[in-house]
Amino acid sequence: MDRTPLTTKATPVVARGLVRRFGDLVAVDGIDLEVAEGEVFGFLGPNGAGKSTTVRMLVTLLSPSAGTAEVAGFDVAREPNEVRRRIGVALQDAAIDPLMTGNELLRLQAIMHGLGGREAQRRCAELLERVGLTAAGDRRVGQYSGGMRRRLDLALALIHRPEVLFLDEPTTGLDPTSRQAVWEEVRLLNDEGTTVFLTTQYLEEADQLAGRIAIIDGGRIVREGDPATLKEAVGDPTLRLEVADGSNLDDAKAILETFGPPRPARVGRVAIGLRGGTAALATVIRALDDAGITVGHVEVDSPSLDDVFADATGRRLEGAGE
Repeated sequence: MDRTPLTTKATPVVARGLVRRFGDLVAVDGIDLEVAEGEVFGFLGPNGAGKSTTVRMLVTLLSPSAGTAEVAGFDVAREPNEVRRRIGVALQDAAIDPLMTGNELLRLQAIMHGLGGREAQRRCAELLERVGLTAAGDRRVGQYSGGMRRRLDLALALIHRPEVLFLDEPTTGLDPTSRQAVWEEVRLLNDEGTTVFLTTQYLEEADQLAGRIAIIDGGRIVREGDPATLKEAVGDPTLRLEVADGSNLDDAKAILETFGPPRPARVGRVAIGLRGGTAALATVIRALDDAGITVGHVEVDSPSLDDVFADATGRRLEGAGE
């Protein structure tokens, strides 16, 4: 039967009305996505939002309950083998044999993708050097640190030079140095033309790496666009304030909301979109002082991706820094 492809070369990932149910639970609820060739696309959301479920459908590990998706020009449900030949996948919970060495795992991956002996050997050495694991190549993976494991995951996903690379929360649990190393490798891959689909719950990671992002919450996409435009759309900067012991937070909130609309804030704080920006700050402080409210801490920040998430969902992203 003839069919009209959902994608062209310019759109290596596209989904229409994608749904995944687990019994009565709707984990992904009719999302539409397009990822352009050569971009880093950030898929941002809290734990349980549907990020990993979406990725597992796109990489053919889960069948969609409804809707359609194509990756590298092939339908994920009807042509899964063609999809798998063209993608690299580094999942957060990938199972790796801890008794094998990094070299052994890479060679096994190379064989599975049809690379011959000399080519496989050369490619494994090249990738170990690229991710900074040459000296650890003959060590068992069970002896690797978390950062080393994630870099090996990345090398395994790259063995066959994929058209599209899926990274599912690649820096979760890593220390800052290891996180920066993974970020740098993602940038280098993208500079070489690799399309990257990056899921993350870290706002800074999405801001640093992604040219365009989609925010998912409750299985639905609630915002999509480039980070700068999304932040600009939030508007006024956010004023966050803590009151000193003995002062009334509710009274402070009532006063602050005369200077701008309320925004979600963490426990013990009040936040508003400050009309007039920092120029209005002195007036705010005077109003609080006149009411006998002592300010313990105050800060004014330009709109962030956390503000974008809060504006879309009515709450802060769990674990997001301020």
